[in-house]
Amino acid sequence: MGQGGEPRRAQAHDGDLGAAVARAQEGDEDAFAVAYRLVQPGLLGYVRGLVGDDAEDVASEAWLEIARDLGRFRGDGAGFRGWTATIARHRALDHLRRRRVRPQAATLEQDVLELPGPHSTHDQALESMTTERALDLVRRLPRDQAEAVLLRVVVGLDGPAAARVLGKRPGAVRTAAYRGLKRLARQLDEEARGGAAER
Repeated sequence: MGQGGEPRRAQAHDGDLGAAVARAQEGDEDAFAVAYRLVQPGLLGYVRGLVGDDAEDVASEAWLEIARDLGRFRGDGAGFRGWTATIARHRALDHLRRRRVRPQAATLEQDVLELPGPHSTHDQALESMTTERALDLVRRLPRDQAEAVLLRVVVGLDGPAAARVLGKRPGAVRTAAYRGLKRLARQLDEEARGGAAER
């Protein structure tokens, strides 16, 4: 993680993202495409954690709203990531409400992500785990922990920005993310010990 607890990869792109958003607000379509490419992977991972297989449809709805309301956005690159996550969360919750009215056979996916074991780094864990494997692990977390982990690690939001998205206090989000990461680390450690015992 970078300074202030924000993932390094999000920090590295915030300046480029802020500049692209400013140009997109002036009508530069290429700049909007740059902003989309910088934000979409994390945003899609977050939405997939909330709605599962319907994530691409929900993310598309969110991007329609983002494009429509882009002129109203005020802030920098980090602020834009938070703003887009808030919009995506609202679209995901709307989708889940509609799905409850019209139940489907598919179960609610809890989240996408992975986390390192006690002696590995975040980057090593990301490289060693597949998205499906990560979904399986994060799906086991309580929803508040899973969503906090996704916003902090996948989307790259800092504690206060993630708290605004979730409508909670920053301390509550940091605690939920910490507990979720600890639980993931324990799961990985238990599975590693189980796999070693089978050999």
